[in-house]
Amino acid sequence: MAGDPYEGFAERYDLFFGEFGRHDAAVVEFYRKLFADAGVRSVLDCSCGTGRDLHLFHTLGCEVVGSDVSESMLAQARKNLAGCGLDIPLHRIDYRELPQHLDRTFDAVVCLATSIAEMPDEPEVLRAFNSMRQALRDGGILVLTQGTTDKQWNDKPRFIPAVISPEFSRVFVIDYSERGARYNVLDICHGEQGRDFKVWSIDYGQILLRDDQERLLTAAGFRTVDFYGSYHFEPYDKEASDRLIAVARK
Repeated sequence: MAGDPYEGFAERYDLFFGEFGRHDAAVVEFYRKLFADAGVRSVLDCSCGTGRDLHLFHTLGCEVVGSDVSESMLAQARKNLAGCGLDIPLHRIDYRELPQHLDRTFDAVVCLATSIAEMPDEPEVLRAFNSMRQALRDGGILVLTQGTTDKQWNDKPRFIPAVISPEFSRVFVIDYSERGARYNVLDICHGEQGRDFKVWSIDYGQILLRDDQERLLTAAGFRTVDFYGSYHFEPYDKEASDRLIAVARK
């Protein structure tokens, strides 16, 4: 991934979620149960962004390490985590090259928030999955999450409201291609402090749907893959699910 696609956006990224350190109860319980069932005590977030999920996994009692290819996102993560009194190891690593930079393995590796879609093509996705698998202990789990589902890909909505509040709104304006999509992010400030807007874009070279993920994870050597359509462990439904969660076991 050439350059830093998140430069100029990292400081605004957390507006997706609200106050840093607050987590949706369903998400917390999902990972609490998943990690308990899989015997997870150590976690590598290999696309850690601004550190939000690092904070979550730390609150669950896990030993946590974060890595990301974006220096601007890592800088924001350091700021966010320090504000919570946390000193979590952070590394600038392309998740296709984890074994070259880490001398240990983990119980779980996570690649969340559609980060895997930033790969330009399937050979690079497979390279990433092989790298993540090598960073796992035998029996460890890889967790992938994304909001782009089979349902959305079939419907191809152009406009998706992501955040609506009295002071701020965020809208996705999506340009679809044959295998990928460009997400244009429009931030609109409309509160008492004035009106303004900013636009930022990210290109997803490979939108991996359920069957794509299963095929490539299997090719990378994972023994089993389970798919969920929500953080309540509901089975993934290609026609109805608004979230795609994959849990692959080494």
